[in-house]
Amino acid sequence: MPESARDRFDVIPHAQGRVGAHRAENPGMHGWFVLLWAAVATVVLIAVGIFAAMVAMDKISFGSAPAPSISPTATPTKPALDTSYAVFVLNGTTATGFATATRDTIVNAGFPGTAVAAADADKQDIAVTTVYYQTPADKAGAEALAALIGATNTAQSDVYANDVVQGQKQLTVVLGLDLAKNAPTPADTSGGSGG
Repeated sequence: MPESARDRFDVIPHAQGRVGAHRAENPGMHGWFVLLWAAVATVVLIAVGIFAAMVAMDKISFGSAPAPSISPTATPTKPALDTSYAVFVLNGTTATGFATATRDTIVNAGFPGTAVAAADADKQDIAVTTVYYQTPADKAGAEALAALIGATNTAQSDVYANDVVQGQKQLTVVLGLDLAKNAPTPADTSGGSGG
């Protein structure tokens, strides 16, 4: 391709100064306008920060139930074991040696051996282990004995009155299938009467 002759557009002068369009400053963007926008933005950011902090501290809720207050609760205490009772343990299951093993647990907890007797119940299909007591005053003792053997059920009844020691207040444990899963196997028992 033939070369064209050089013209004035091919020569770029050195150090001409400014080149391009120059516009005047926008008269609406003076210092007071920028200051006003900065003040409004600051107020909005502070308000949003306060609102967020109040939501975070549960001071403001959005229609939900108020947060429950946390108050210290007393740890449930086991009733004190009263070893002044005579205890009659009846095995209401087919687990061999269950009444004797439970009797041993009760004696080891401090009840006199002569005041704790074990035997088989008339039925071997009792569902829930129950500690029976005779008067409302005996309820705490029954609950403590139930806690000792792992039972959860107590009931007031005169059916088993004075079966161990005549004239002594008595609690009667009727062992049920609910505790039979923890009952000793015949190899775990060392004989003894009542099963």
